[in-house]
Amino acid sequence: MNVIGRGRVGSAVAARLEERGIDMRRDAALVLLCVPDGAIAAAARAIEPGPWIAHVSGATPLRTLDPHARRFGVHPLQTFTRSRGPEQLDGAWAAVSGESDEARLHGHELARFLGLRPFDLDDAARPAYHAGAAIASNYLVTLHRAATRLFEAAGAPPEALVPLMTRTIENGFELTGPIARGDVTTVDAHVRAIHEEAPDLEPLYDLLAEATAR
Repeated sequence: MNVIGRGRVGSAVAARLEERGIDMRRDAALVLLCVPDGAIAAAARAIEPGPWIAHVSGATPLRTLDPHARRFGVHPLQTFTRSRGPEQLDGAWAAVSGESDEARLHGHELARFLGLRPFDLDDAARPAYHAGAAIASNYLVTLHRAATRLFEAAGAPPEALVPLMTRTIENGFELTGPIARGDVTTVDAHVRAIHEEAPDLEPLYDLLAEATAR
């Protein structure tokens, strides 16, 4: 097998493969592209057709792997950092896209070998899938930043937010708090405090409160 690209995902994938005794070789039967999305097409064209080729992008369609016909995609549904290793893959889900039963089979086998839990994803459904992933991961960072600003304004320790956010996930995202109990007085107090301490966050709070109340 050959892994091209050693970014956050590629380094974790390569480390897992090496951990499980897989040799990296140029003439491999499977080439896994772990390069940035914008570089996938060029990387694919630079490889002589013949081996299976796959990418790990969640947003990029399989046609980007042209001219290769033996192709599939395996997107680890996880956020990665260089400060951690292959254990980042353990137990995460993986979206597998393929244009044939054989391609999907290869995708599922690779995902499981990496320690991932595969599921099938239609290539045409990638935009909606990736948007959902971005909301769950990237916007969680945005929410933490917003909450941190308000904690700092209140003189409270921002690190106290992490156990709260973690427990919300562990509780299956069960909604609690003023909106869940219909406490309009407290919500209005929130709005006044945000208007005073961080007015630029007021539209975000209003939007989220409206969406949460639906």
